[in-house]
Amino acid sequence: MGSNSFGRILTMTTFGESHGRALGAVLDGFPAGVPLSEEDLAPYLARRKPGGHYLSTARGESDRAEILSGVFEGRTTGTPIAMLVYNQDAHPGDYEALKDLYRPGHADYTYEAKYGIRDYRGGGRASGRETIGRVLCGAVCMQLLKELSVDVFAYTRSIGEIEADPARFERAAILESRTAMPDREADEKAVACIEALRAKGDSAGGVAECIMRGVPAGLGDPVFDKLDALLSHAVMSIGAVKAVEIGDGILAATAQGSSHNDAFAVSMGSVTKKSNHAGGILGGISDGSDIVLRAHIKPTPSIASGQQTVTKDKKEVSLHIKGRHDPVIVPRAVVVIECMCAFVLTDALLGGMPAQKDAVLAHYRR
Repeated sequence: MGSNSFGRILTMTTFGESHGRALGAVLDGFPAGVPLSEEDLAPYLARRKPGGHYLSTARGESDRAEILSGVFEGRTTGTPIAMLVYNQDAHPGDYEALKDLYRPGHADYTYEAKYGIRDYRGGGRASGRETIGRVLCGAVCMQLLKELSVDVFAYTRSIGEIEADPARFERAAILESRTAMPDREADEKAVACIEALRAKGDSAGGVAECIMRGVPAGLGDPVFDKLDALLSHAVMSIGAVKAVEIGDGILAATAQGSSHNDAFAVSMGSVTKKSNHAGGILGGISDGSDIVLRAHIKPTPSIASGQQTVTKDKKEVSLHIKGRHDPVIVPRAVVVIECMCAFVLTDALLGGMPAQKDAVLAHYRR
């Protein structure tokens, strides 16, 4: 299996399966001298881990990370940073009855069609637990971005038809609410919606939004490696994401140039924009305003109500999935999206350093 690595100057490689011994990642190309400890990773893993509240799966994992290499005396050394999280509450037996079935909405059939074999224990690499490695790498990148005053944060914008009201936006609520919504009133409504669906053996989808604030102008490359293309690639590679928007996104298709174009202005001697329909990226390059990304996430495919499927020997059967599953993925996916965006920005920052002669001369003439 290929495609387990992502990035250009900075590279993340993730490994491990949902019910295997452990999962982790190797981050290569990260600069030396950045303060880093296992405690720095813990808050990000805590937001992603199962069992955090009753809207998530009952799987009880501590998800404590070990840094195996790349850090000495509390600082990164410039060598590969290897990180590991052990599985402690795996129940592979929960999936024994599913080994000869293809679960609707899952990658069971396609994995077997490609490889001729699949890990039926929670989907193996196709499980949402694979995102542990992404969160580890993104959490490391956050340590550098913070030193550059780049602020990356994501939240639940909507669950089902319940949408957060920007007028009630409260950043603290993202970490305190059960749905990771910044609107406490919308959070209460979303919880009621999820509970009603769960009582019927069903699940919900939603939208997560990520804001990248303080990103300098000039990140990204024209043509194939546009910054919005790289962000979209990173976020679309998350298993449950079905669509990505930047700025106005699909609304741009129904707008007019006179209303959609962002007028330029000068403020305190700097070039600014009077609006941000473009979402902080023009021509694939950051323009200095907030980068706004939205990820549309499908409903959890593992549901308790009956579904129609087939077996390996092509018999049509009814399926009732048992075990521990989230009634909604969005609240736990928020931090994964946040970390993937942080990784892409860090990679773009490193890749943009030699873009101008003066930057190269300043570095090597010091």
